[in-house]
Amino acid sequence: MKRHSKASTKRRSIVDPTLEKPLLNLHAATDIDSFWKAVQQVIEAALPTCFIGLTLQHTPVFPRIVRATKKISGHPFPTAPVENYLAAHPRRKLILASDVFPDEHRLKESLFYRNYMAPVNGRYVIGLLFWNGGRLLGVIVIMRSTKQGSFSQTDRKLLRQLYTQFQTALDRLRSIEREHTERLAFQEFLRRIPLPTVLLRWNLQLVYRNQAASDFCSVWERGSEQARLLKTKVPLPPEILDRCRILKKKWEQLNPLSFSTSVFKDQIVHHPKRWHLRATISLKQISSTGVARPHFLIEFENLRSADRKRQVATLSHLVQLTRREQQLAQLVCDGLSNQEIADESGLSLETVKKHLHSIFRKLEVSSRGRLMALMR
Repeated sequence: MKRHSKASTKRRSIVDPTLEKPLLNLHAATDIDSFWKAVQQVIEAALPTCFIGLTLQHTPVFPRIVRATKKISGHPFPTAPVENYLAAHPRRKLILASDVFPDEHRLKESLFYRNYMAPVNGRYVIGLLFWNGGRLLGVIVIMRSTKQGSFSQTDRKLLRQLYTQFQTALDRLRSIEREHTERLAFQEFLRRIPLPTVLLRWNLQLVYRNQAASDFCSVWERGSEQARLLKTKVPLPPEILDRCRILKKKWEQLNPLSFSTSVFKDQIVHHPKRWHLRATISLKQISSTGVARPHFLIEFENLRSADRKRQVATLSHLVQLTRREQQLAQLVCDGLSNQEIADESGLSLETVKKHLHSIFRKLEVSSRGRLMALMR
């Protein structure tokens, strides 16, 4: 009984009761604004009356997104000292201003102190750095005045415990935004079917490629005649991937203060020899304040009118659904189970399953969730 009592006490002491509600709000955040509000609540409950800042989307250190509890300088962020420190201490999770500037005189002479610390009467700074692999994803900055004093060992221990909570909430937020981005992109390119369509993530990993796009890639690489004879799949054309990499570089180098997805006009890439074959690349992002990186929407097109007519006639998957299949697909999107669909349509359960298998095959989807995303 005594051992059980100690274990119970230990479990109860993991989370301070004053932090429970702020942490619940943190893990319920669904966008940047709700995440930032929850971050403030958690830190205010843990370390009251501190200055709090949040930066996201670092490329590689310079942040695109900045939130703060007090107005701060609009001057460019001095990245060199932080970059030098992180080069010597990769993937460090907690750092103090004194780690980056061991000499107090150098700290007070730095642009960081003059532009960001002095205006808010800051003297002691601690940063929580969040990583995605080797990329700096975001930083939470906490600053105290001389009167408030430095961060004690107890303060640092508490922040290390909270670090995992922030990391988990941030990862969840990235996942939500990525799924939202992909859904919006699906809706966008479904509007343009029957064009052969590909969707790539920021790291150029394939999210979706319809059969029309697979066929077009084969034509791009081999020509029409060879593509008809050889049915094996081919990768995306290197010219397309190279243009995506150029777009990535431009996006990373763009001044965050003037960032807008409208800056990136659709990119047209022609086949180096067959100029009637072309691809249009669009950079898709929810907004300029998203955590997740943009996606690449690629649409292929054959400019020869005869081939275009053939595409319209043969490559549109949605119009290949029979009227019955369209009805059943809509019932799936309404959230009905297979048995409920059978009852609603007057068909046997086995017949419903056969129709759904045919729908999935024609629309090239592997689950009900994907079908619902496509039909929205």
